[in-house]
Amino acid sequence: MADDSDDGRRDRELIELLNELRVALPGVQVLFAFLLAVPFAQRFADVTDLQRDAYTAALLCTLAGLVFLIAPTTFHRIRFRDRDKELLLKLSNRFTIVGMVLLALAMTASVFLVMDLLYESTLAVIVSAMAAALFAVVWFFLPLGREVQDKSD
Repeated sequence: MADDSDDGRRDRELIELLNELRVALPGVQVLFAFLLAVPFAQRFADVTDLQRDAYTAALLCTLAGLVFLIAPTTFHRIRFRDRDKELLLKLSNRFTIVGMVLLALAMTASVFLVMDLLYESTLAVIVSAMAAALFAVVWFFLPLGREVQDKSD
């Protein structure tokens, strides 16, 4: 009977994970599509080296984030019916967290690029730092803080 409940738990956790990925992936895909189009914009030829570096960081972090966020689906498809759900869940959880870290970095670099194009570098740095802090607090520190609190209770 314990095997049935373990299998049921794994099934539920896998469904939850895949549903979470369905929420995150469209936004990442839109960001990636936008970043792929940016170099073809007329004004891109005028960007500074720093702006080009921010663009490159955003593009590569988005690409890597997509790889990690799509990896659980690919792993699941390849290992479908191989009774490997526990490993799939552990790897997928790690892949998703890495993907979200990369997405936060990509979005921060994208914000810097846009702000630096529109305003001066100082404002771009401040706004980008605020964006990075917002990602860090809301996406990572709040859940991790809650985990620490749960373990101390």
